[in-house]
Amino acid sequence: MKPETPDAPSMSDDVVAMLRQWRHDLHQIPELGMEERLTSDYLADALGDMGLTVTRGIGGTGLVATLRRGDGGAIALRADMDGLPLTERTEAPYRSRHDGVMHACGHDGHMAMALGAGRVLAGEGGFEGTLHLVFQPAEEHGLGAKAMIADGLFDRFPVDAIFGLHNMPGHKTGQLSTRVGGLMAAEDNFEIRVKGVGGHAARPQMLVDPIVVASEIVLALQTVVARNTDPSDAAVVSCTEISTDGARNAVPGEVIIRGDTRSFRPDVRSLLERRIRQLCEGICAAHGAACVVTYTHEFEPTINDPAAYELAIAAAQATVPHKEIDGDTAPWTASEDFGAFLDRVPGCFVLIGNGEEPGAGGTPLHSAEYDFNDDALETGVAFYVNLVRTALSKRNA
Repeated sequence: MKPETPDAPSMSDDVVAMLRQWRHDLHQIPELGMEERLTSDYLADALGDMGLTVTRGIGGTGLVATLRRGDGGAIALRADMDGLPLTERTEAPYRSRHDGVMHACGHDGHMAMALGAGRVLAGEGGFEGTLHLVFQPAEEHGLGAKAMIADGLFDRFPVDAIFGLHNMPGHKTGQLSTRVGGLMAAEDNFEIRVKGVGGHAARPQMLVDPIVVASEIVLALQTVVARNTDPSDAAVVSCTEISTDGARNAVPGEVIIRGDTRSFRPDVRSLLERRIRQLCEGICAAHGAACVVTYTHEFEPTINDPAAYELAIAAAQATVPHKEIDGDTAPWTASEDFGAFLDRVPGCFVLIGNGEEPGAGGTPLHSAEYDFNDDALETGVAFYVNLVRTALSKRNA
């Protein structure tokens, strides 16, 4: 989809064809988090061919490509690299060559758009300052951003702001959506080990049945959001897995409940953890059982900076018609590792529509039938190019 706006950067047929080639090549070699070696090699070669300076091995398999034009400020564009442990069920001629791994979240498209922006800007310039293209491993695990930060990402490549895109099935192809403040949620994981007294299922009076206790805990946890959080605060508590060490005729001695929570604000995050612990401990005590609750912070919330948001909106307005921009989109309770970057430097995350109908970009993320919609590539590249030229305007240098 070529944006019909006067400020949209022009892309030759060769660049458009290369965008699709990059995307299809990357789609065929998906790798799991911290294993993106082939992907990193492919990116380094493509970026080197453009004349960018490539630094590899940041946070494991991550890399940064740098393009300098003068003495202005510095910004970063981030693309995630990893695939998912799914067996692809598309009929695409470029389907995954790696059994049990596929790009089911569109990271192949995200990388191709960042490559395209690098190609256009390296050839045409139009900005004054420094651009860093950050290719991040292990987004799906929530480990890659923190690994890159711990490896000195922002010390070695200081930036004034960082930006990223994520495709969004269900949104019109090429639509650009974002908001000030919380766009995507924090994710925390919990594990609750309920310890009772197991034994023969025919002698319940001699036992402390942890299944009964765990069942009460699962139901009670649903009251945390319903009765402890302010109705105006978004939060989710989900129990997603239950396992025991019992058998058909043996009451288990232990039940393990696993799940996650989603929230946007630190105080709500703390409330969820506190109430989960209190409910588990109280219910177990009432039944004569014991529990151990492990609660871990996996993803930081994605909180867009107001000034960076204004830059993103200005770039969107230069890229697509006004009706294709949603500047106050609803928060999404999925989580994104980009939030860890925003915890360190200002920035803005933007959603780009992948299509509304299944088979035309509307298949949900993390589905074995998902495929990134190539028709969104040009819009993504145009947005990135306009964003760099807006943020690093020669007038402001």
